[in-house]
Amino acid sequence: MSYHPPAQPRSNQRLASGDADGFVVLWDLTIMRARAVWRAHTNTILGIADWGDDRVITDNRLIVWKLTPQDETAMSIALPLDESAPDRLQPWILHILEVNTMNFCSFASCTASPDADTHDELFIAVPNTLETEAVDIFRLPSQNREYTVHIGRRTEKKGMVMSLCLFWLEGYLTLIAAYESGLAVVARLGRNETWDILYRAQVHSQPVLSLDVDPHKNYFLTSGADAVVAKHPIPRIAVPVHEPQQLKPTKSKSTESSNPSLLSAALLLEPNPVTPSEQPEPAIETQPLKIINTKHSGQQGLRIRCDGKIFATAGWDSKVRVYSTKTMSELAVLKWHEVGCYAVAFAALADGQAPGLVKPTSRDPEISEKIGNIAVSAGTAGGKDTTVAATPKLGQLSVKDRRIKMAKEAHWLAAGSKDGKISLWDVY
Repeated sequence: MSYHPPAQPRSNQRLASGDADGFVVLWDLTIMRARAVWRAHTNTILGIADWGDDRVITDNRLIVWKLTPQDETAMSIALPLDESAPDRLQPWILHILEVNTMNFCSFASCTASPDADTHDELFIAVPNTLETEAVDIFRLPSQNREYTVHIGRRTEKKGMVMSLCLFWLEGYLTLIAAYESGLAVVARLGRNETWDILYRAQVHSQPVLSLDVDPHKNYFLTSGADAVVAKHPIPRIAVPVHEPQQLKPTKSKSTESSNPSLLSAALLLEPNPVTPSEQPEPAIETQPLKIINTKHSGQQGLRIRCDGKIFATAGWDSKVRVYSTKTMSELAVLKWHEVGCYAVAFAALADGQAPGLVKPTSRDPEISEKIGNIAVSAGTAGGKDTTVAATPKLGQLSVKDRRIKMAKEAHWLAAGSKDGKISLWDVY
């Protein structure tokens, strides 16, 4: 059994994992037990991601499943190793997208609009079916192929696409692709619907196995089959400002003896418009920010924690390594598995939520009901209503609520190994 990239839906109370036999297990982190088990594919699952609060995406043949908390009650909880389990129910299938999985490259996704609050439509980036160096971007739920991205010259030997990341940056759709040759490229969709290369560098001598982007979109990290872990910039492109041209009016024979009108003078002084074809192409950056030789080859599944302070890799030598994103120095080596590790995932805290503070919101009725009486109104300040939320003591919560509180607030690091086991670590 092999473990593949996990995801963290349900406000960190769930951990989704997939194996080499195509099974998906949705774990309840409050009780450390399975909540839903089904066979999503007949082959190895390459990736898992959540889409909103009630949809799960799995990748081999890309399928979007609808799985609400109410649906979990009807799902099987028998683990894949339990051969005596009856036929397991599957969640409702919303979409099926036939994609290229020969690259062993998982999909990348982002919202179809720069508005991060919109989850109605999704962009999915996958390797092209015919050309392994190209990338297709589909739109869900319509399943239309919006773009086919050819990065660089087609005669250039980049090898297969090995890892992808898709996101919005300053209103531009941005794609990061890493290749079998060790090349990493950042491309941006311009206003004229062409993909401009902003950065390209080849720092790996072996195929790139994984990449992840900083939460603030300032840089991205790559790891490969070699011992190199590299930090790359994500360039910002400033819009060029064209200064008005100071043109001198020319006198014609008809105007030599008479004064020109105000309209004629204004037209003569107006600068020539700059067409899109005349706009300068963005310069391509080629220098990475930092390169380290870890002396440990085969680090993959690289993930950056949501606060951007640390990142972790899964090693073929069965060890999980934690690094500082600022200094790129090794902070911890986690040893528990006996065989190679293939994936890691960090739990994500809500934006602005500090450890130890649970905010009573309508989205968490179970917690809100318990601690809602602790939120007290503090009157008005500057004409605005203010509310102070106090943190309840652990003694005031039941055992179940303490487990939910811990699952929602802990910065879990999950690691999956070829031994079929998942380890959870509470680091930093």
